[in-house]
Amino acid sequence: MKSTDLNKLLNSELTTKIKESSIENDELLIDVEINNLHSVLLFLKTDIKFKFKQLIDIVAVDYPNNEKRFKIYYLLLSHENNIRIKISITFNIDEKIPSITKIYPSANWMEREVFDMYGIKFKNHPDLRRILTDYNFKGFPLRKDFPLTGFNEVRYSEKEKKVIYESVKLEQNYRDFDFDSPWEGTKYLENLKLKTKNE
Repeated sequence: MKSTDLNKLLNSELTTKIKESSIENDELLIDVEINNLHSVLLFLKTDIKFKFKQLIDIVAVDYPNNEKRFKIYYLLLSHENNIRIKISITFNIDEKIPSITKIYPSANWMEREVFDMYGIKFKNHPDLRRILTDYNFKGFPLRKDFPLTGFNEVRYSEKEKKVIYESVKLEQNYRDFDFDSPWEGTKYLENLKLKTKNE
């Protein structure tokens, strides 16, 4: 099934539930409202024509200047039709997103990652708690307004033989990147060769 055929089929089946649809890189992207998310995903998984039985990933994006700041993408795959689809929702931080763990059990950890990194809450999630950061971690690292310094990091101290907290220290020289390709060599070596030839 081609993306264009899938787009026509979905727009005829889910006319009122799709806000917008587009095709990019031969993949269909549909935008839906939060209250239609559950029914659209259930339809895509169970309908005999589509069979999007695998959830590949859940990805969040932060647009701090937009009226609706956050966007979530659900990436699905239909093995039988050999086609992918992306479903997106846009919302504010105070809105809770319906958990899809009852439709796709693999969403459990994915939703926990989104919660941990962005602070986005999922209602009816069976175990919504941090999964990547430490238990006492403050803030949400993938938000655009998350500061680079002023937070604590946790590490094991060989000296004290226990886990300790200490302030994050980012040295300025770590931010000065050398974008030269290692295959082309560095400029100072070329300059050194020229200098020795001239001498």
